[in-house]
Amino acid sequence: MDIKRRVSLELRNRKPGEVKDLVLDNCFSDDGKIGGLSSEFENLEFLSMVDISLVSLANLPKLPRLRKLELSDNHISGGLEVLAERTPSLVQLNLSGNKIKDINTLEPLKKLPNLKSLDLFKCDVTMLMSYRESVFALLPQLTYLDGYDADDKEAPDSEPEADREGLDGVCGENGEGG
Repeated sequence: MDIKRRVSLELRNRKPGEVKDLVLDNCFSDDGKIGGLSSEFENLEFLSMVDISLVSLANLPKLPRLRKLELSDNHISGGLEVLAERTPSLVQLNLSGNKIKDINTLEPLKKLPNLKSLDLFKCDVTMLMSYRESVFALLPQLTYLDGYDADDKEAPDSEPEADREGLDGVCGENGEGG
């Protein structure tokens, strides 16, 4: 199913401004870009676009209240400055499984003052020497990188409701606790 059709199904007779959570995982993205989303989703707080073959965030609309963005298992290799411009309230960002190879690619995330949690599992950048120290130095506002703080203490599970849904993560969560 393509993203535009999925967005219209997810609306369920609501106006875009009434939607706070939107899950578009495993959809087909047109030319590796985001379609169907617009700035009319002004109250969106959670957006998940896992495994949609996304290569660019260029079409991401302005989402001023977005706090959590799931972009794992895509083909994003850069262009993160879009996030600072269009998602100023972002607190959690998951870029696991993307094509991020260099620490400097993350530099635009400095402009996200509320960003507390960043996940980069399965990105080439995690193989670099002093990866964790470098990211924490680059992004001083971060509390957690890949689920752990600078002192290697694990992040508390921020989604207790996920535990009540079932043991094997039937709600689309990967069951890895974040």
